[in-house]
Amino acid sequence: MIKKVIKRDGREKDFDILRIEHAIKKAEKSIEVNECWDDDALCDILMKIDETNLKKIEIEKVQDIVIDVLNKYNKNVAKAYSDYRKERTKIRQDKSNLMKIIDKIGVETDRDNANVGNNFSSKLLRIASESNKVHNLLKMPRKIAQAHENGDIYIHDLDSYNLTTNCLHIPTKEVLQSGFNTGYGYIKPPKRIESASELSCILLQSTQNDMFGGQSHPDFDNDMAEFVEPTRQEIRKNLSAIGRIDNTRIEEELKHRIHQAMQGVIYNLNTMHSRAGSQVPFSSINIGIPRSKDAALVCRIFLEEYEKGLGNGEQPIFPNIIFRVKSGVNRNENDPYYYLFKLACRVTAKRMNPTFMNIDADFNKEYYDKGIIPATMGCRTYVCSNINGEEGSIGRGNIAPTTINLPRLGILAKGDVDKFFELLHSRLEIAKESLLHRYSVLKKLKVKDLPFVMGQSLMKGSENLKSNDSIEPVLRQGTWAIGFIGLAETLVALTGHHHGETEEAKELGFKIISYIRDYTDKMTKEINLNWSCYATPAEGLSGKFIAKDKIRFGNIKGVTDKDYYTNSYHIPVSFGISIKKKISIEAPYHKLCNGGHISYIELDGYPNEETVMNIVKYAYENTNISYIGMNFHIRYCKDCGKYLDASDMKCNKCGSHDIQGISRVTGYLSLDERFGAGKAAERADRISQVTEKHIYREE
Repeated sequence: MIKKVIKRDGREKDFDILRIEHAIKKAEKSIEVNECWDDDALCDILMKIDETNLKKIEIEKVQDIVIDVLNKYNKNVAKAYSDYRKERTKIRQDKSNLMKIIDKIGVETDRDNANVGNNFSSKLLRIASESNKVHNLLKMPRKIAQAHENGDIYIHDLDSYNLTTNCLHIPTKEVLQSGFNTGYGYIKPPKRIESASELSCILLQSTQNDMFGGQSHPDFDNDMAEFVEPTRQEIRKNLSAIGRIDNTRIEEELKHRIHQAMQGVIYNLNTMHSRAGSQVPFSSINIGIPRSKDAALVCRIFLEEYEKGLGNGEQPIFPNIIFRVKSGVNRNENDPYYYLFKLACRVTAKRMNPTFMNIDADFNKEYYDKGIIPATMGCRTYVCSNINGEEGSIGRGNIAPTTINLPRLGILAKGDVDKFFELLHSRLEIAKESLLHRYSVLKKLKVKDLPFVMGQSLMKGSENLKSNDSIEPVLRQGTWAIGFIGLAETLVALTGHHHGETEEAKELGFKIISYIRDYTDKMTKEINLNWSCYATPAEGLSGKFIAKDKIRFGNIKGVTDKDYYTNSYHIPVSFGISIKKKISIEAPYHKLCNGGHISYIELDGYPNEETVMNIVKYAYENTNISYIGMNFHIRYCKDCGKYLDASDMKCNKCGSHDIQGISRVTGYLSLDERFGAGKAAERADRISQVTEKHIYREE
């Protein structure tokens, strides 16, 4: 007679036939099997167990006997029990894997996000993150979880799946003018530029604490300009009190105070921390289309302060700066704010920021002509259209993205384009299901769960909500993005060439992304949510998909023969191509990818102002491209801040060998050593579009 069951961890439990009955019934319920099975099966199971003549039996042996007996009575029930057993095994394995991950994080945080440090707060946050990922995978429909786990799709920020939304363009002016509450009391509207600037940083920090993605000031120079005139009047009043009113002096003092305020923004955004202290705010600032002379003054001084860098001249990592370019405003020599465009190009030539946004691209100009100035983020999130309310960026952002592994579909199709599109459609369907399930989970959140962004009505749709109301109205205002990665590798798998090599591949690439955009447009009409096609940045994901595909398919030349998949629709970073050709090939994808897009130009060394301006003007005068950035390798001495050339092995000013490298990860900048494995491999392969030489070196 069996008395004890030996569990997998070696513990012993009293044998109880009722536990077996309970497990079978639970298995039936778990996969919705509603068929009867003979109660005599339990007697047969007990008899088979007794026939072993053991006093103690291992749990795996018991389960094998259960399946053998059930197969004689009802094969569907037997399969249900077998599947249930496999699922329980997987749950145990997930828990075991989680323990291993936690042990690894305890030594050093991973590099999925190059903005995350390696301190106590970072490690604690990452441990919580990994735990909630397991929780969310186990709670979601198995079909969706399996698609994520096997690498068909990628559910971004799985740790936040049940907790919050992605990113936001903050209604900066409106919040500052009305004041706000971060939880400990009311903050009055600022009356001078210094306090407005300080509070703008707190807005970014407080918002990021409620969200998993980045935040932006979508019209920073114009918003800050609201606080310039009150500051001017304060200076006038102070000088009047001592009988020294002088307009020149007033303006000089005003400029000094704006310089101090803008320096404070840059310093704060590179020192203040969010998310329990794990990282500085992932921040973006949109500037360049001033509506007043005061806004132009803010824009100019902000760029000048960013150009100076941090205390010793070090490279600021944040904020991402987006300078918006518009003919008639700043693009041409006779435009009133052409000098701001020139200054932006000069600063980019030294700092890699700002990046540039083309307001004359037809899909941007459509909104500009309505009085809406489009904005974007360093991570490339773009939102303007809105099926459920007011158009534009302010108060809106992406709710969540899911990304499709395009290269895998190219491999599976084996050169059959029709088969590829069949597979693509099936992946779009599962991506849609994943986002709709996420919607069903997020709508259970209440305003009090996101106390700042919802409670202070920063997000459209939250204006009239109360503390215990569902956040669902907000979910209908943001975008639901289906992204993609590795178009280049996909085309190689299908045709033998990528879109930078042949006209056939170029046409097919456009057709593929058009199919995704058509699908999301159709979903917008059918489901009445803002669906979008997203050129996924894929920082950590760049190395994750390909690692899975290497195991499954082996080493395929031009597809899985490196450690990363190419960013979205980009031309491979190691492919020799001219600046003009790269721009012309990638430009059409910007209009297709209405959830976010960007293109990069890789340059040798430090470019000059003229080089940057010529590239931007060529792109915006000859194509419909929107968002572009200049990439090069910044190196400086950590002791004195002196900028160094690629050939400098030590500082040529102070002699220090302590050299810091800075590169662009996806949309934002990062310290070289913080790159994850996939992105580090990609950076090593990058070549200049000018000389076709490798331009990055490891310190």
